[in-house]
Amino acid sequence: MPDVNFQQLRIVRETVRKGFNLTEASNALFTSQSGASKHIRDLEEELGVELFERRGKRILGLTQAGSALIEIIERILLDTENLKRSAHQLTHEDQGSLAIATTHTQARYALPPIIARFKQAFPKVHLALHQCGPGEIVSLLKSGKVDIGIATEALHEEGQQFACFPFYHWYHGVIVPEGHPLADGEPLTLARIAEHPIVTYHEGFTGRARIDQAFSSADLVPD
Repeated sequence: MPDVNFQQLRIVRETVRKGFNLTEASNALFTSQSGASKHIRDLEEELGVELFERRGKRILGLTQAGSALIEIIERILLDTENLKRSAHQLTHEDQGSLAIATTHTQARYALPPIIARFKQAFPKVHLALHQCGPGEIVSLLKSGKVDIGIATEALHEEGQQFACFPFYHWYHGVIVPEGHPLADGEPLTLARIAEHPIVTYHEGFTGRARIDQAFSSADLVPD
């Protein structure tokens, strides 16, 4: 009985990514559909479980066992890709590539001076900066398409899957034009703020969840 090999795992992962379309998965991995199907069958035989639900030759989705094992398969392949990348970096320490996914706030205000210093220290390293929302940052990290993610709430929620390090602390403030009722010198409270329309982050973007939570905890519904 053959041992599990990386090509089998890649085919399973790609089949899931392509919506269980084995033809598209085979094309993406430059192999034949019959060969891909055999790899899947060999892997299922080696593991002793069926990974996919089928109707005839058509793959419909993951079985219960497949749903549990696909996360392990993703992790094995990601660790393998990281191993290759690390080995390359050890022999080419002053060159290579670094991909960072971050939110608009970090990309616009926090990272420019740091990137400038990085490029001075490592001029041969190609730095790719992906600006996106926190949810997409998590997806890019999980898929191994970026090396580092810089965000707030979304990464903390995924703390069991990522190693998270504090970069800096930031605080929300209220900005009003001169003559606004909130600029009267009286103590600023959430109740007073909620009496006026608020311009802030769109739902799903960095910072908005904390703002909503603060008002919700005070039984307030801001406009």
